[in-house]
Amino acid sequence: MSGTVLRYGWFYGPGTSYDPEGSIPTALRKGKMPIVGAGAGTYSFIDLRDAAAATVRILAHEANGIYNIVDDSPARLSEWLPFAAKLLDAPAPGRMDEALARQKLGDMRVYYMNEQRGASNAKAKRELDWQPAFPSWRAGFEALYLNRAREF
Repeated sequence: MSGTVLRYGWFYGPGTSYDPEGSIPTALRKGKMPIVGAGAGTYSFIDLRDAAAATVRILAHEANGIYNIVDDSPARLSEWLPFAAKLLDAPAPGRMDEALARQKLGDMRVYYMNEQRGASNAKAKRELDWQPAFPSWRAGFEALYLNRAREF
């Protein structure tokens, strides 16, 4: 018996929480999206179209195994959140200590924001000859928020 597992990163693009009108940009604009603790949680992002292209590629290759479908650049919350705020002309994110964040946001969000680890797409790239069109969340966020690199 064999199977394939696709582990996607944090989706961004139209209709996601990262959509310009989604919950994350909205919270950033309102100054309600803080960096928790050191902001050491590492996010692995993936553009929706890159995720779809990787999925089609995997189906065409009849691949077996576990594949991380993420971009090439995992980023800490303390790195990507201020970058997104700047692109959105939002105020710089404030800070919140972990204890207060656990009370206000819950354990799961504190985990995401300060503890999760990033993922590598090396296996998917190597075995499937796949490359994300947006190898970095930076370029993807710029395209999404500034509508520069390509239209969504």
